[in-house]
Amino acid sequence: MPLVGIILGSKSDESYAQDTQKVLDSLKVSYELTVCSAHRTPDRLREYCKGARDRGIEVLIALAGGSAALPGAAASWTTLPVIGVPLPTSDLKGVDSLYTIAQMPPGIPVACVATGTWGARNAAYLAAAILGNSHTDVRKEYDAYRESLGQEMGRGG
Repeated sequence: MPLVGIILGSKSDESYAQDTQKVLDSLKVSYELTVCSAHRTPDRLREYCKGARDRGIEVLIALAGGSAALPGAAASWTTLPVIGVPLPTSDLKGVDSLYTIAQMPPGIPVACVATGTWGARNAAYLAAAILGNSHTDVRKEYDAYRESLGQEMGRGG
């Protein structure tokens, strides 16, 4: 059963989602991926988000460019944690998406990571950190990854 739901606003954003998927795979975190546009298929997005918890999803990662409505719209339909990844898909190189996701109104929070591939990867790491609070296997994988970072830097963790 998947623990993370990855939501794309467009099939053209799949290359960014691959970075998220690679990290989740490396940490042995199960996930599902769906394409649901906040603008073009809002009913599909609503149903996906409202049913996510019942499917075992505990964290949503929403990758969005341009106006980046997707993470906020997803958060409006669920109380699960939502991590927004601003994508550099417009002429503004993701700055518009970053501002949109980072400036959610109080009460409907969306976590915001960096733009593009760094953000796509960090969203997966943040999801693992959240899941590690209640899933020992995920915590061990994430802790081992973090330890390896320290060893790579020569500081031992």
